[in-house]
Amino acid sequence: MSVKDHLPANVESKLTSSRALSQIKDGVSTAYELYRSDRLGQFGIVVLAAFVFIAVFAPILAPYSPGARHRRDDGSLARLDAPSTDHLLGTTHHGQDVFSQLIVSARVSVFVGFLAAFIAVFIGTNIGLISAYYGGWIDDILMRIVDIAYGLPFLPFVIVLVFIFGANIVNIMLVIAAILWRDSARVVRSEVLSQKQRPYVESARAIGASDFRILYRHVFPNVLPLTVLYMAFAVAYAIMYEASIAFLGFGDPNVYSWGRMMYQAYTHGAIREAWWWVLPAGVCIMLLVSSVFFIGRTLEEITNPEIRH
Repeated sequence: MSVKDHLPANVESKLTSSRALSQIKDGVSTAYELYRSDRLGQFGIVVLAAFVFIAVFAPILAPYSPGARHRRDDGSLARLDAPSTDHLLGTTHHGQDVFSQLIVSARVSVFVGFLAAFIAVFIGTNIGLISAYYGGWIDDILMRIVDIAYGLPFLPFVIVLVFIFGANIVNIMLVIAAILWRDSARVVRSEVLSQKQRPYVESARAIGASDFRILYRHVFPNVLPLTVLYMAFAVAYAIMYEASIAFLGFGDPNVYSWGRMMYQAYTHGAIREAWWWVLPAGVCIMLLVSSVFFIGRTLEEITNPEIRH
């Protein structure tokens, strides 16, 4: 085969790479300009960065082991002690330091939030791409699966799967991903249905590009902003779902999480008498979820310029 025979593919590859790189640069530039003028978006980034920092360095930042039981000077268990210099957020029913548990618990929320959201959006994006691009019976089957996923009630679905596979953090993360992927699948499919009619797809077919190349080198860069947007919202929902599962008592008993802290406070009847055990975890969940939503809100202005101020 001559060099001439290779030329169209090489030219097509260079043009595609240049076009994709240009799209990414334009997206980053647009995002920077939007966040620079959006106070809520800036707040979201700062708060999220703070929680990620806490999650990464939790073992260093926590003053005590989260499971350690503390005693007063007279030797009695420091049960439900109010906040003090020794225990900044007081102690639990078992004399454990609430502040240390709060710091360590950030790891679970951040880990589950990002990883479950990534898995969900990865699955949803690929299903949306394949379904819309090939159409026909493939589209029918995949969209019926999406419809079934929408019909699954969250709590019973979680209870059944946790009962079957066990209540550990990996299973919980996968259960959350199994609920969240359906949203991105439908939205990406709708966008790909529009994109595959564009001239650049026909041009790629004309020069002999494979379906895989068309999907992931041509079409995917055009749906990437939507994927990132739904990734941001999926992180927020994953954090709330994990906290809900743990608060209902179906969380991993071997790890500390904000939901588990609230569950333990509730089961020990300390909701009213020990606000320092409940309120900090609730505030952290609210701040982390809000920060991701604020980031997503600004990202939405990239995919939908009509809502820009």
